[in-house]
Amino acid sequence: MNDCIFCNIIKNKIPSKTIYEDNKIKVIMNINPLTNGHLLIIPKEHFENILDIKPEIISYSFKIIKNNLYPILQEKLNCKGLTIIENNELGQEIKHFHIHLIPRYDNDLYNETSNKKIIEDLENIYFKITK
Repeated sequence: MNDCIFCNIIKNKIPSKTIYEDNKIKVIMNINPLTNGHLLIIPKEHFENILDIKPEIISYSFKIIKNNLYPILQEKLNCKGLTIIENNELGQEIKHFHIHLIPRYDNDLYNETSNKKIIEDLENIYFKITK
């Protein structure tokens, strides 16, 4: 997919704040975060949505969430919980399967029906996660 923004991020044609990467997925910071540390898990292979993705990619992604990403978010950002979201069709702006990891904090003012957000500078959060 030449015009897919996530495919271009995976090919490093578009810069991103990469938190984790291997041969199956790339994890980047969301440029419009809902809370501090909001991440996107993007499969390196293009799948439009959950209906056409390989089940092993989904299970692999959740393994990385559990064993790598969530512990890092807890340690580095002191998050108290994690909201995991995957959109299809309505709400899916980019037609490349991806999973949102939204760290939760005491009194973060985030909920799934609100656009309220109080976040730190993206560079500062990236530094905290990667150092």
